[in-house]
Amino acid sequence: MNFRIVVGVDGSEAGRRALRWAATEAEIRGGTVQAITVWNWDGTGSFAPMATSPDEERQRAQAVLTREVGPIVNDFPTVAITADVVEGHPARELTKAARDADLLALGSHGHSHVYQAVLGSISDECVRTATCPVVVVPATRTQPVAPAPAFATTR
Repeated sequence: MNFRIVVGVDGSEAGRRALRWAATEAEIRGGTVQAITVWNWDGTGSFAPMATSPDEERQRAQAVLTREVGPIVNDFPTVAITADVVEGHPARELTKAARDADLLALGSHGHSHVYQAVLGSISDECVRTATCPVVVVPATRTQPVAPAPAFATTR
């Protein structure tokens, strides 16, 4: 049996940590890693704010994936790592790729509670919709994060 980990790669520090975590886990378990960068064209450019076309956006996504996966391949020579660029909605494409995976690994961007309440997050959506376990690797923090306020009720 081959233990397969799908990992979302977006060029962020948290995404980089998730990729390294996935490679370490695959090495321990004798498994493989499928690194995926998802892009979409909405006219604003996710990977290239100045992108002028869908083709340019796809090329920039490919460059991000290549830049992120290269060092991991070098650091984990015994782990089979594939890298794919996919067009679409990130959470949908990642959970689709992980349908038959053993784990889905993602980086957390550590947005505020207000940001998540208004806009949601890809990791939150993946946790809710994936058919395999999801590991969310936190971004490094230089300051401790205060816990979210608790809501008390009175009778």
